[in-house]
Amino acid sequence: MRSSLSFLLWTVPVLAALLLSACTPPAPSAQAAPSLGREIPIPVTEPTPPSVVLPDFEPRTSVAAGMPKSGGDVIVDGTPPPFEIFNFHTNFARRTIEWDEIFSGGPPKDGIPAIDSPTFESVDAADLWLDDAEPVILYQQADAARAYPLAILIWHEIVNDEVKGQPVSITFCPLCNASIAFDRNFDGQVLDFGTTGRLRNSDLIMYDRQSESWWQQFTGEGLVGEYAGEQLTFLPSQVIAWGDFKSRFPAGEVLAKPNANRPYGVNPYVGYDSSADPFLFRGGPNPRLAATERVAGLTTESSAKAWPFALLAEQGVVEDAFDGQAIVIFHKAGTASALDTRQIREGRDVGAVAIFEPTVAGQRLSFAPNVSGTFTDTETQSTWNILGEAIDGPLAGTRLTQLVHFDHFWFAWAAFFPNTELYGE
Repeated sequence: MRSSLSFLLWTVPVLAALLLSACTPPAPSAQAAPSLGREIPIPVTEPTPPSVVLPDFEPRTSVAAGMPKSGGDVIVDGTPPPFEIFNFHTNFARRTIEWDEIFSGGPPKDGIPAIDSPTFESVDAADLWLDDAEPVILYQQADAARAYPLAILIWHEIVNDEVKGQPVSITFCPLCNASIAFDRNFDGQVLDFGTTGRLRNSDLIMYDRQSESWWQQFTGEGLVGEYAGEQLTFLPSQVIAWGDFKSRFPAGEVLAKPNANRPYGVNPYVGYDSSADPFLFRGGPNPRLAATERVAGLTTESSAKAWPFALLAEQGVVEDAFDGQAIVIFHKAGTASALDTRQIREGRDVGAVAIFEPTVAGQRLSFAPNVSGTFTDTETQSTWNILGEAIDGPLAGTRLTQLVHFDHFWFAWAAFFPNTELYGE
């Protein structure tokens, strides 16, 4: 059990940061942003390799993931929730979890406001305020590529968007470092999502504005309400460095800063990604890894496996198998943590990860990393980028099939999937 001093050191600054999202006081300066710990020295990194001009490709395909359920069967015992619910019109007679698994994160319903009418700007315009190492969520649909900077998402957590006719919600829970894209098409309608102000396993609980059912962001499960026990569909997305996005998609679109009183680019959770004490997390983190070690994860409906970023960064390429399927994992240095230093642009280098099927036209490929941040296959000596695109060699113009994967903090991954395999054990 955490000490009262530890609880105060973590709780007071984080609640202050979250409540800033619920209100609209004058925007604080970067120096006034709340801090959860001392800033960490920035490591020296190699210069970013030169941009590669690529041909236009078809949108990348992706193998959808199943997800083990973290809740149980639907409970209809009539027990009301032991917390305030007057702002909700949810059917609280239906749920899949016990009420004591849900905690208040501080802000009220929609206190952290979702972005419902997003606007976008050009790469050139965004480049005036984004540094090359800053993390963005890449989402592609048809011939459109959009970047959603974590510098914005850290203050809003949900963007309800539509890309080339595809309704999508781009979500980011900073407490679990969980960035996930969802299909908003569900049950014959398009859902709009907002924040409940509640957490489970320290993860964002969303609600849809159509039925006001509550959903677990980490797993896409319906927890409470009419859609308790249901499952949202994941869409492929990837966290990469801004420099990689602008090089690959010079005509892409970038989420513009909303007209809101928020210090975009400032991290209100300074030092959080080196904490051993996750915020509002019940019980001790699984000791197999440090609590906030980043992991890349894959799931099926019955199993899960995680690969630590530290090992991926050390090896550059990992060839493995999951659920009987061969996979290859790429790690590319040069992407900053959004949860390290006060200014996101100065965050430590955690890199970017992607997981693919290593087969092209029936040929199994083996890969090795290059110092430039690219990858070369042994069989054809073609060169590949972090997006799984062959940019040089006999296979130039070919794309690997991406697997829907998740980049999260270990403590949350292990809490939702306690029977997970762990690479390296």
